[in-house]
Amino acid sequence: MAEPSAATQSPSVSSSSSGAEPSAPGGGSPGACPALGAKSCGSSCAVHDLIFWRDVKKTGFVFGTTLIMLLSLAAFSVISVVSYLILALLSVTISFRVYKSVIQAVQKSEEGHPFKAYLDVDITLSSEAFHNYVNAAMVHINRALKLIIRLFLVEDLVDSLKLAVFMWLMTYVGAVFNGITLLILAELLIFSVPIVYEKYKTQIDHYVGIARDQTKSIVEKIQAKLPGIAKKKAE
Repeated sequence: MAEPSAATQSPSVSSSSSGAEPSAPGGGSPGACPALGAKSCGSSCAVHDLIFWRDVKKTGFVFGTTLIMLLSLAAFSVISVVSYLILALLSVTISFRVYKSVIQAVQKSEEGHPFKAYLDVDITLSSEAFHNYVNAAMVHINRALKLIIRLFLVEDLVDSLKLAVFMWLMTYVGAVFNGITLLILAELLIFSVPIVYEKYKTQIDHYVGIARDQTKSIVEKIQAKLPGIAKKKAE
């Protein structure tokens, strides 16, 4: 009599286990990166959460620090900014070190060095990690070199013309803004555009789609009037 009961219980167990499996692929949290692996998700998700203001304190600290540094570089030379930053950091650490030493002398305690926990941290870069970073960088470098060769040797006439028009427009941008000003504007856009797009995604996608269709139609008209491209497409 024990065997039939076990047999009747087995379908329920198998059905519960089979019902739990399909929810695994899509059962992540909204802020997770399900399309990425565990290793690649670490840095990618961190940047994603940073520019989307998931942690307001962390994003505010990074945004404020980098903005102050860029504004300082716009007003002073690089050597002056780096020197002042190092002096400020040394002033904080030396003052704290002296303060803790005085407190330990007065209280006659033996707490040791106040930064001992940070001094004992292993910050050495292994050869394997170094090679991984180099290999990842080489992939992007090779891709950039292929793109540069393709554009400058006019593999696709339209793409090369796009680059020429873009560089012509950049001459006017360079006449108005310098490099530091462009970096400041880029940082403001990086920390503002994603969160605005997230709130007004539907409206923005609608207008972007209209602009994309108009641009595509213009490019097709230009390609139709260029004899070399027209022949290549006909073949």
